[in-house]
Amino acid sequence: MNAAYAHLYHYTIPFSEPVTVRGRRLLQREGLVLALKNSDLTVTGYGEIAPLTGLHTEPLQAAEQQAIEMLTMYRADLGKALSGPLLPSVRTGLEMAMLSYEANEKGSFPDLTEQEPANAVPVNALLPARHDTAVAKTAALYRHGYRAFKLKVTPASAGEVIDIVNTLYAIHGDNIELRLDANQSMMLEEACSFCNLLPEGSIRYIEEPLANPADIEKFHACTGVLSALDETLWQNPDLAARIPDSCLDAYILKPARLGGIRRSMELASEARRRNLRSVFSSAYESGISLGFYVWMAACSTGTPAPCGLDTIRFLKQDLLMQPFRPDDAMLDPRQLFRNGQEVSPRRIRLTSIWTL
Repeated sequence: MNAAYAHLYHYTIPFSEPVTVRGRRLLQREGLVLALKNSDLTVTGYGEIAPLTGLHTEPLQAAEQQAIEMLTMYRADLGKALSGPLLPSVRTGLEMAMLSYEANEKGSFPDLTEQEPANAVPVNALLPARHDTAVAKTAALYRHGYRAFKLKVTPASAGEVIDIVNTLYAIHGDNIELRLDANQSMMLEEACSFCNLLPEGSIRYIEEPLANPADIEKFHACTGVLSALDETLWQNPDLAARIPDSCLDAYILKPARLGGIRRSMELASEARRRNLRSVFSSAYESGISLGFYVWMAACSTGTPAPCGLDTIRFLKQDLLMQPFRPDDAMLDPRQLFRNGQEVSPRRIRLTSIWTL
């Protein structure tokens, strides 16, 4: 890599409405942008370092401190930083910036696969757990080509979610794919009781149904419902590998939490070997990351599963010159990667410049 400079920026984006992550109520999204530039500033590669409160263990301040230490220690060869221990958000941002810079320098795309990347990636829409709003939003997005929809569920919202699933399944039947996400909020008995009240065949899977993922095999035996692994992939990867394939449908891949681009692509390959789907998902990041994640999904398989990249709707603005907007259910990975490399200077604040 022939980058001559590294620029580090800070951003703050208000949420369009408060977002709750594991009991933490958030009003805004903060993060860092790492930009690698050549000597005459004609080539730039962007990466995003954005730990999310409630999801990541590292706060933004710790990620920024490590990014500064990394730039100080490895300015002669940033690639060497990847061989050492890095926070998941920092590793993701560095890999994203380096891969983007190399691609932009060549006038191509990040080299993530030997196969031909898919030409389109479907997106999954996140629905509110409010009956009338969820039904209306599904109808509106269905007209725009959406066919995959996701609902968050907790023990407290289970009754409302059952009503929503019943209504949506009665209206759309198998023409849509419904997914649920419990974020490990249920005990085995609660999850079994809840899923056994859903119409048979009405949901594709439920993400992380159990507070104890070791009971997923028991959950499947009692309900016949498939699970998807998200938190378990980074909390207990050994357990994730031991859960029988027959109980699972998908891996949910959040690169910034899993520990980087390469690690996420390895997990996508593992999922493919297990005949599971890879669902790339965001953590309320900007279009810089989203454009890159679409490219990752396109590189992971010839027929990508609908991905969880609808979270941009919760941000009041994007950082890009052409904001990431999943108005259409099918995303163009090449165009969105390019768009993700055109950042608006008005929406980021320069904090430091490093000579490499």
